[in-house]
Amino acid sequence: MRFGPAAAALSLALAVTASIGHAGGYEADPRAQALVAEGRMALDMGDTQGAVDAFEAALAVDPGYTEVYLELANTARAEGLQGKAIHYYREAQERDPENLAAITGEGEALVEKGALTAARENLERLQSLCGETCVETVQLSAAIDRGPPVMTAEAVTPDEDVAQN
Repeated sequence: MRFGPAAAALSLALAVTASIGHAGGYEADPRAQALVAEGRMALDMGDTQGAVDAFEAALAVDPGYTEVYLELANTARAEGLQGKAIHYYREAQERDPENLAAITGEGEALVEKGALTAARENLERLQSLCGETCVETVQLSAAIDRGPPVMTAEAVTPDEDVAQN
């Protein structure tokens, strides 16, 4: 009886470490993967609303599938909705804090919004995670160097149907 508690603790420790050793990486639901593929095809064809519908359906099927959040963020950026894209990138980072694609995408969306200080913070995170020469670091650094897009008066063409008062 003197060895009972010690034996119980030892067997519990072995059971926990054994279960950790068998735990694999996250595998997404195949239905969600199919919906993501469908959404990518819709996006490639220029159907952003169809892509969003497919990605949101994939999210309903498998809410833990981080790739869906990245696809929703990329689609939002393609529509010019950087704030919404930043939200999705941050959702992806909550699930996977070291997701380089999410950090890079968020940084690029921040640059597009003109938030260069916040984008530089993302660049520092990338540099600490993967170094100075990794693809994501170089990509975000180039986006910061380009700066936010600037809209000039020459780029905006007035409508012909505008009537004067």
